[in-house]
This record gives sequence, C-alpha cells and structure tokens, in this order.
Amino acid sequence: KKISDILEKSAPKPGVPADLQNLLSQHFGENRSVIEIEELKLSDSCFLPANDLTHSFSSYLKEICPKWAKLRKNHKEKKSVVMLVICSSALRSLELIKSMTAFKGDCRVLKLFAKHIKIKEQMNMLEKGVFHIGVGTPGRVKALVEQDGLCLNSTKYMILDWNWRDQKLRRMMDIPEIKKETIDLLEMSIIKLCREGSVKLGLF
Repeated sequence: KKISDILEKSAPKPGVPADLQNLLSQHFGENRSVIEIEELKLSDSCFLPANDLTHSFSSYLKEICPKWAKLRKNHKEKKSVVMLVICSSALRSLELIKSMTAFKGDCRVLKLFAKHIKIKEQMNMLEKGVFHIGVGTPGRVKALVEQDGLCLNSTKYMILDWNWRDQKLRRMMDIPEIKKETIDLLEMSIIKLCREGSVKLGLF
C-alpha cells in the first residue's frame, strides 16, 4: 500500500512528543548500544505544547513563546537565531514565513534553504547581521552548522513543521531524505542542547 492511500483514509492526527521519540528509537535502535540510545532520549520537559491542529502558525508561536518581544529585543548575537523552524521544502519555508507575520513583530527572518540561495550568501548574512528566526530545510541548516556559519548556542526554540502534508499527503518525516537530515541535525547538537535545557522542541 502506498503511504498516500493509507493517509487518505485516516483522519489527520496531530503529532505528539512520543512520535518523535519513537522515530528516534526506531532509527537508532539497530546500530546503537543501549547506553547510546539512552543519550538520545528526550524527556517530556524538552518539548513545547504540540499543535492540536487548531492553530495557525502565528497563533501557535504566540502560545509557545509568550515572551517573544523581550527575547527578540535581547538577542544581539550574530551567526545565530533565537528560533529555528524546520520544514520539508523551500516553498513550504516561504509559506510559513508569510503566515508568521502576526507573531514576528520587528524581528528579522532568514531563509535557510538551498533553492536559489548559495550557502556562502547565508553565511555572510549571518556573520554581518542579527537575525531572530531562521526558517528552512534540515539539509541546509545542518550544512550551515557543520561549516560554522550558524551557531546554535543562542537558539531557544526549534519548531518542526510536523503535521503539514504535501500534495502526496506526505509529512516531512514521511520523506526519507528529509527524515534522515532532520534526525542527523537533531543528533548533531539539538538533542544535547534539549537535554541541557537550553532548547525546547515544538511540533507544529
């Protein structure tokens, strides 16, 4: 059965933290020791309230981040963002940026995807200016972190565009390449930062 056939028949069910936990366990279960898997576990306190499918993107962000204006004002570091939004494509990133207007206020948003934008351009922008929100694909975000263009130490929120479905009804974690890159990004540094309490994860 195609995944889209199954999805067509099932009512959309909002993602919950346990879904991400299970995904990580399945992904790492075969080739990691019990101790290594323990280190990748995220407690419920690492998560923000998940979207129950009633929210617009702006209203969801307002709920999980009521002190945004203050965070935005206090953020002065270059090469970093306060909030990172990860989604499956450049087009979806642009959609989310558009639908964020009621929330973002005066903040500067940076597009972090590969389509039509060279990684060097993004690295230059991050080095020269202060940005508050980065929206993009896991592959490009991962590349920026690896090349020291983006530092995650000031990041407080990482939002995964978890429930949205594309034309084939696939969510970001139903697309093998996106799923792998997202898990790589989480494993690279996000899980550690979540466990230390500096980053919170949200499933939109």
